[in-house]
Amino acid sequence: MADDEPATVRNEISGRVDGPSVQAGSVQTINVFRPAPPPLPPPRQLPPTPVLFTGRDRELAHLDELLDPNAAPVAVVTGTGGVGKTALAMHWAHRVAERFPDGQLVASLGGYGALGPVDPGEVLGMFLRALGVAPKRVPSSLAEQMVMYQSLTARRSILVVLDDAFSSAQVRVLLPASPSSRVIVTSRSRLGGLIVDGVLLIGLPPLDQAASVALLTQVLGETRVGSDHRSAQALARICGGLPIALRVVAGRLLTRPTLSLARVADELRDEETRLSRLSIPDGASVAAVFDASYRSLDPPPALLYRRLALHPGPEFGPGPAAALAAARAAGPSASGGQAGDALAAVTDMLDALLAASLLTEVGEDRFRLHDLVRLNAKDSVEADETAPDRAAATLAMLEWYWAAAAAADRLVTPYRRRLPYHPVSALTLLPALADRAQALAWFERERVNLEAAGRCAMEWGHHELSWQLSDVLWPLILVAKVPDRIGVDRRGLAAARAWGNRWAEADMSKRLGRSCTKAGRFDDAEAHLRAAVELYRQLDDLRGVVDAEEGLATLYRDSGRHRLAVDMFRSTLAANRTLADDRATGLSLIALGRLLTALDQSAEALTLLAEARELFGQLAEIDPYNTARVASALAAAHLRVGDLARASAEATQAAHRLGQLGSAFERAEALELLGRVALAQADRVGASRLFSAALALLEPLDPLRADEVRHQLVTVDSV
Repeated sequence: MADDEPATVRNEISGRVDGPSVQAGSVQTINVFRPAPPPLPPPRQLPPTPVLFTGRDRELAHLDELLDPNAAPVAVVTGTGGVGKTALAMHWAHRVAERFPDGQLVASLGGYGALGPVDPGEVLGMFLRALGVAPKRVPSSLAEQMVMYQSLTARRSILVVLDDAFSSAQVRVLLPASPSSRVIVTSRSRLGGLIVDGVLLIGLPPLDQAASVALLTQVLGETRVGSDHRSAQALARICGGLPIALRVVAGRLLTRPTLSLARVADELRDEETRLSRLSIPDGASVAAVFDASYRSLDPPPALLYRRLALHPGPEFGPGPAAALAAARAAGPSASGGQAGDALAAVTDMLDALLAASLLTEVGEDRFRLHDLVRLNAKDSVEADETAPDRAAATLAMLEWYWAAAAAADRLVTPYRRRLPYHPVSALTLLPALADRAQALAWFERERVNLEAAGRCAMEWGHHELSWQLSDVLWPLILVAKVPDRIGVDRRGLAAARAWGNRWAEADMSKRLGRSCTKAGRFDDAEAHLRAAVELYRQLDDLRGVVDAEEGLATLYRDSGRHRLAVDMFRSTLAANRTLADDRATGLSLIALGRLLTALDQSAEALTLLAEARELFGQLAEIDPYNTARVASALAAAHLRVGDLARASAEATQAAHRLGQLGSAFERAEALELLGRVALAQADRVGASRLFSAALALLEPLDPLRADEVRHQLVTVDSV
């Protein structure tokens, strides 16, 4: 074919063709179209439902509030490490997953992991790819990723679970845009930056004992746990309701079928080794969980955290915390400047510990360490503090308790003889107590801490301070009747002897003798009281001799030696008149008047008690307690001679005033007197009511006296 000849087009099909065919005169461009790939299914990233889960009905119901269209779209579950935040979040997420048709996104933010918090940009990239963005189309900058994420989630209903968050900023980047989406965040921190934006905050406490035992039962079976339920309860208490600790214990028992629950409970009772035993090789470790939280703290709250292990009581306020944090071994504790500065500093530290869920707030300005957290803090203070710094911090905290109690003591019993004490620590944030009532309320609130502080001072060899901490509890013993009165006084006596102060020994021997008398331990009481008399005589302290002899008179009275008691009370009354001590004279008059009333010598008793009322009328401001006791003693004397009207009036006055003063024991005695008056007036209903009220007050204070009133109540009710 020549070049200039037109091409011959042959529009032919050779071979066999099945179906329609297309014949074209010419083909200029061929376009090939591939079918679009099917859309990715909604992300379903929830891990399997937690197998071990129990006892969180209240928190689950709280999370259900998220489902309200008008509710805050974000919930923050916060709590100490190992308390079960992740399990709660995942369990709830599975319950509601079907309500979010566009999927569930899950990420661990590594807030307290070994590698540190995860970059939110990494998580955002994963979320974008899960939502269908091709890897090559994921923007490189965080700002562009956020814009794309907001666009993709604007019309979707998604549930986002962000586990182990470290900061609010880390979370805020990952919040979806649509109003129908919901986010649940778990963190050891309270994430204050999110809270101010408006979130549902759920504090997750440890499991209660029933739920803890139920968790053990899920792993070990009903038969094994039910066969030793008491040991299961002991394990629940030892683990403090922390699911991580319970899982470690259950895992060990599961792999050792012949190991008894009682054996494991016995092993874990030793606090020195408890945390190390609560771990699984290459697995869960309670200590590691707390260590991670501790390492995340800034230096000031970290210092306070570990030093709180030195606190001997179960809970505390800002004052002793400030003393612990400010103490230094090289001299007195730093006072922190003005009280306001000290309060601000310790508040910041406490807030940081609360935010990290290493501390529990149990009331206004009252805090507590979880038992296992306290053991971790103890390990930390021993590892990270020198022995001199630990000693200085402990002394500062103990001296804070003494100083605060001494101020309260002077308000309640200003007339008492005391030995001076000069603290070496510069103390701040002591309680501002305006009056006697506030002082007694403070004593009641700090009772356990004060007793523990006395023991702690003795253990650290601070014998003088230990004696002072026993001595300063007198207002509680006098008014509130400390249950372990003998223990307090016995420790005070041991401290006085170790200190080498004979007056302190005499004073505490006298107090211990009175305590033993109250408990019916008459032989011990007499030995201590006679020792006190002898020591006071050696010291030429006539005031002390008379006080100790009055204790002997009380012992004779209570042990049934009434003639000796009357003679001794008359002797001490005469001595107090000679000493011109109006208050001591008034006390002798009350004691002798009450005894004479019991011995049917009411005429003399009424004369003595009238004189006591006159004396205490002049002392009512400094000693309102004994002023009220005079009225009670007069009521008993009037009742004895059959003057029911005056007996009722005096007992009513005494019960009212003693109730105002917070003296439950003496108020109970006044109510019992009113019950006897009602019985004498044939008012059995009134008598029963009054005896019941007296019994309720006496039972926790004096079992022997309570039995006497109970017998009267039974007699009245049986008629």
